[in-house]
Amino acid sequence: MSAIPRGRTRSVGLVSAMCALLVTGAGLTGCGADPDEGTNGVGKLPADKIQTKTRTAAGSADAVRLSGTVVTSGTTYTLDMSLKDDGGTGSVTAKGSTFRLLRVGEHLFLKADAAFWSHEDGGKGKGGESDAAAAAKLGGLFVKVPTGDPSYKKFSGFTDKDVLLDGLLTLHGSLATDGHHKQSGVRTIRITGDKGDGGTLDVSLEGSPYPLRLVRAGGAGTLLLSDWGKDFPLKEPAKNETVDYGQQLPSS
Repeated sequence: MSAIPRGRTRSVGLVSAMCALLVTGAGLTGCGADPDEGTNGVGKLPADKIQTKTRTAAGSADAVRLSGTVVTSGTTYTLDMSLKDDGGTGSVTAKGSTFRLLRVGEHLFLKADAAFWSHEDGGKGKGGESDAAAAAKLGGLFVKVPTGDPSYKKFSGFTDKDVLLDGLLTLHGSLATDGHHKQSGVRTIRITGDKGDGGTLDVSLEGSPYPLRLVRAGGAGTLLLSDWGKDFPLKEPAKNETVDYGQQLPSS
């Protein structure tokens, strides 16, 4: 039996060590293994096909939870919203204030503390009452937002599953795949726009190809998408928890 040259022995050992590192460190597959084995198969598709499939899967889901940040018009919004076709509920934080949104059908409600409704300029609210008086009435209650109020258009979008997903799940620029990854323990395939400058999207390789993590272009926020298809209760608040302020809310 001929001896294996010492240099070759080192090379074989190095390759074996690298394979072991890939398996134990990265949590992925070993050398020579198929990373798409046992998956839904979208990882083998070109990036544009993956984006089409994940948008179709997202659009057909009955419900989803969005959490993370969205930057728009220079304002950073931190979201934790559960959404389905007929409405949504959850919390939004912006400029140091946190408020709750609830929409059931066309009816939108906003709940915040008195500080949210207060104004430093000492302006007047409904019927000439002071902002402090208005804030005292609205703080801690679900305020029904009139459909004609500017706040309705501004905030209802955060409760609309189709509007949010249509606006968020499109990457910009030339699409490409960027390897296999994991998100919350789920294997994913990552697609990018313009090598990441146009955003990145991690798509599930397990079950339906739902989008699981979105990094928006231009530093416009990062969102996690979870609880796909998981139903949740959605109903209007009780009358003793609600106040109807009229046709125009105090600006805030």
